[in-house]
Amino acid sequence: MDRTLLIVKPDAVKKNAIGDIIRRVEERGFVVRDIRMLIQTSEQAGEFYEVHKERPFYNDLVEFMTSGPCVPMVLERDDAVPLLRKVVGATNPEEADEGTIRKAHGANVQNNAVHASDSPENAANEITFYFQ
Repeated sequence: MDRTLLIVKPDAVKKNAIGDIIRRVEERGFVVRDIRMLIQTSEQAGEFYEVHKERPFYNDLVEFMTSGPCVPMVLERDDAVPLLRKVVGATNPEEADEGTIRKAHGANVQNNAVHASDSPENAANEITFYFQ
């Protein structure tokens, strides 16, 4: 079994979409192995998204991710990373396929409902970041 990280972002938490998002991943065979709700500090969000530090949207992203609670969770199943990426959909909800989480719950590129790890290596690092 492979593991990956999914974060329900503050916009989706505010919309009360946590249950629907979990339902969607469970219907695709994922098992929730760990879950928590937290409000990140600027330091935590900044460290998590450090890969984007040189990009113009970095400060807005950190501000957004600290604007309310988020729900990171560890998901498990075979081929977890690539399958979850399909389930969540394109980063821009307008370009996401019908039936994906971002199409259903995302508003724009930043307020796109969820974060999903993009590689097995990043999944391992991101899981450790939230679940030590």
